[in-house]
Amino acid sequence: MKSLVLTEYKKLEIKDMPVPEPGPGDVRVKVDSCGICGSDVHGYDGSSGRRIPPLIMGHEAAGVVDSVGAGVESIGPGDRVTFDSMISCGTCRFCRVGEINLCDNRRVVGVSPGDWKQHGAFAEYVVVPQQIVFRLPDGLSFAHAAMVEPVSVAVHAVSRAPIRLGDRAVVVGCGTIGLLAVQAAKAAGCGFVFAVDLDETRLERAARLGADVTVNAKENVAAAVGAATDGRGADVAFEAVGAARPIATAIESLRKGGALVLIGNVTPKVDVDLQALVTRELTFYGSCASSGEYPLCLDLLARGVVRVDELVTAVAPLEDGPAWFERLYAREPGLMKVILQP
Repeated sequence: MKSLVLTEYKKLEIKDMPVPEPGPGDVRVKVDSCGICGSDVHGYDGSSGRRIPPLIMGHEAAGVVDSVGAGVESIGPGDRVTFDSMISCGTCRFCRVGEINLCDNRRVVGVSPGDWKQHGAFAEYVVVPQQIVFRLPDGLSFAHAAMVEPVSVAVHAVSRAPIRLGDRAVVVGCGTIGLLAVQAAKAAGCGFVFAVDLDETRLERAARLGADVTVNAKENVAAAVGAATDGRGADVAFEAVGAARPIATAIESLRKGGALVLIGNVTPKVDVDLQALVTRELTFYGSCASSGEYPLCLDLLARGVVRVDELVTAVAPLEDGPAWFERLYAREPGLMKVILQP
């Protein structure tokens, strides 16, 4: 099968790889669309340590079921599907209480740390366990369905926050996840959403996707939020960058007793204003991946509650993958989500 293989760091090649065979409980999907995740770009140069060549990356995908292994009854050939990027064991303590994203034996499609390897979906076919496969709603395109994984990350993050109807929220960082968080916060009941970024183009997108006020991060963000909230500050904040200054901006924008959800994790360690955290009695929440939100997210996409059309920069053939990776790795201005089609 045609595959985009990370043969060595910063080198991707189109190669002919064996078609994977579904084992018991497995589903083989003929891939139609697979998005390039930011984590794939970080894995491209080896900096994440989680993509070890040779490897087929890719975990944001949708397609048609081609065949199934023994014991699979809920899904069959011809079904239009997507799948979760994460494979949980189902038996550890976290899985048993429903916190599958915290699974002790968690694996991710298209990732290869340690002594195991799970080839991904930058290929004509991919095999995944039936428990992570979901049928697509009628009318939802494969390209948009391939965006359900980042949608689920944003929805999970918003679900971590103690949102009350009408709350005011700040989203710091308007990349893919941040723009999805703007929409998810609105859907969750936030009555007013501020979007913060350095890039005016991204702020314009945020406004089109539902942000009530956009603030350039070069400005005094806390003052702008305070001016729109009678000096109180936002009830909740979502930080979608993962760096010291954006986290500080989110903290400064919160009211006393507010909550901050940390989604971004680019910088391993950051200094935090402990005085603000303690004396203003703020609550911090970490948010990792998603935890069973795929059915909800597919419904939000199908009904247009969450839109992804503004986020897709290009839909391109798999053969163009190496060039798109280079452009994304170089941080070419204006690029967001690129979807490859085998």
